[in-house]
Amino acid sequence: MHPQTALLFTLAGAFAVAFLFGFGASKVKLPPLVGYLLAGIVLGPNSPGFVGDVELAGQLAEIGVILLMFGVGLHFSPGDLLRVRRIALPGAVLQMLIACSLGYALASWWGWSAPTAFVFGLSLSVASTVVVLRVLEDRGMLDSIDGRIAVGWLVVEDLVVVIALVLLPAVLGALGGGHDASESASAASRLAVLQVVGATLVKMLAFIVLMGVVGRRVVPWLLMHVARSGSRELFTLAVLAVALGVAVGAAALFGVSFALGAFVAGMVIGESDLSYRAAADALPMQDAFAVLFFVSIGMLIDPAILAEQPWAVLATSLVVVIGNGVTAMLLMVLLRHPLGASMRLGASLGQIGEFSFILAGLGVALGVLSDGQRNLILAAALVTIVLNPLLFTAANRAAEWITHRPKWLDRLERHKAPSTIASDLHSVVQTGHAVLIGYGRVGRTIGDALHRYNVPFVAVEQDRRVVDAMRALGVTAVYGDATRPGIIEHAHPEHAILLIVASPDPYHARHVIELVRARNPSIEVIVRTHGDREVELFESMGVSKVLMGERELAYGMAYHSLRSVGCDDDRADDIIFSLRGGQRMDTREFSSLVPQAKATTKRT
Repeated sequence: MHPQTALLFTLAGAFAVAFLFGFGASKVKLPPLVGYLLAGIVLGPNSPGFVGDVELAGQLAEIGVILLMFGVGLHFSPGDLLRVRRIALPGAVLQMLIACSLGYALASWWGWSAPTAFVFGLSLSVASTVVVLRVLEDRGMLDSIDGRIAVGWLVVEDLVVVIALVLLPAVLGALGGGHDASESASAASRLAVLQVVGATLVKMLAFIVLMGVVGRRVVPWLLMHVARSGSRELFTLAVLAVALGVAVGAAALFGVSFALGAFVAGMVIGESDLSYRAAADALPMQDAFAVLFFVSIGMLIDPAILAEQPWAVLATSLVVVIGNGVTAMLLMVLLRHPLGASMRLGASLGQIGEFSFILAGLGVALGVLSDGQRNLILAAALVTIVLNPLLFTAANRAAEWITHRPKWLDRLERHKAPSTIASDLHSVVQTGHAVLIGYGRVGRTIGDALHRYNVPFVAVEQDRRVVDAMRALGVTAVYGDATRPGIIEHAHPEHAILLIVASPDPYHARHVIELVRARNPSIEVIVRTHGDREVELFESMGVSKVLMGERELAYGMAYHSLRSVGCDDDRADDIIFSLRGGQRMDTREFSSLVPQAKATTKRT
């Protein structure tokens, strides 16, 4: 491969092969992540054929890590975590301790050093956020109480990993690192270790305080001014510049990891009302580079380990399933969560993924793990991710089986779920409301009418200045493009009774209707158009009411014209109703007569 084209060939090969394998994995009901890892194996140096640039792919994957942690911070909500803290907080911490201890015990039994065993165990204790969220989303559980507990559980694990990424280099560096770390650790001064940890914590806190005091004001202010410019490209560029700039700046100035810098940057933006649009605009780039991250990890996997060390891979995989999945299930039951839900959530947590890869890579970089030991972690991740859908199905069937046996269920489930989270599902979500897309001249009039009739509504608008004015007047508004992922869901269409599309773009309206109906198939829809073809299109989609602007304008002018020449109000209404024909005015049929009229004129 020529050095000047290495980047192009690596990107083209990674995206093309990842697409093929990811699509194939989805067809056999496996997470696409499995396909991405297999694509990396195919492109890696341990497989014949085309070999991608491993070093270059690793650098691109670093961007994926930054954007991944930025997304985690962007969606991190302290309020959501606090609402499920009685289960998620103690449960996640205890589960990680148990899983890490099991991994540590297994590595120690193999004769590995204490630092190596600790990093190995820690890498096996963190479930993949990507896999869990995909499992919950595919089964419609993401917005349920169980889904919120799972998300809170993952957030706690992610926070522990973020802290570990900051402290591990300092602690292992003070202990001497490497495979001889156990000997040097005995000679290392505890005071020196405490000093290094203290200095690291001070730097980390200084960075967090700086971002909390300065960044919390500067970053939202900057993004708000960019948003008011009306340029989508500039806003997307600003979001990426903040994510990458803060991550690199944190590493260069404060000595913290890229991951922590990106996570804090996401948290800062996440607290502002720009978080929805920032998430939607950063999502495509995050997804693309996340694929490169998983492909780069796959390039490091040597598939020969499955044949050379099958029992080691099996033992490691069992530690993951038992330490993460089974332990999480038992802890949830002990914390008084329903047994069936605990079994399903425990099964979804019985795997490892992206953060395990990051921890394993850090261990290799610090000289604590060898390439072979990291390969064992990667192989276990591949095995557990492949088996995870089967585990979830088995747990779901077992939960249904136990449900039909009340005596067993009473013995295993002596308490109900805590009442503190019973009402958490839609605590701030409107129900029975209208969703209004667009708040221009048409949308404002509709909103005013709904307000006067005391009908609650949520408006989605792309103009930042309009949204600011709406909120100042007390109108519930979501800022962003309703056709972008992650925007329309904040208007909660699944609980709405009416969708009103006041924006003039028919393609925009069609996309919005499809997105909303995916969440609420029975919702009533009212949409505006500008032509008969659009009317037919929306009527074929089953839209409740399609209003063509020119036609309604003609009806209005006709009514006032009749009133101006002395027609009384009731008679004018009857005439307009007859013109409507109960449905539409025959504008297309009238226009079709024009060419015939011209032809007749020419013949005469």
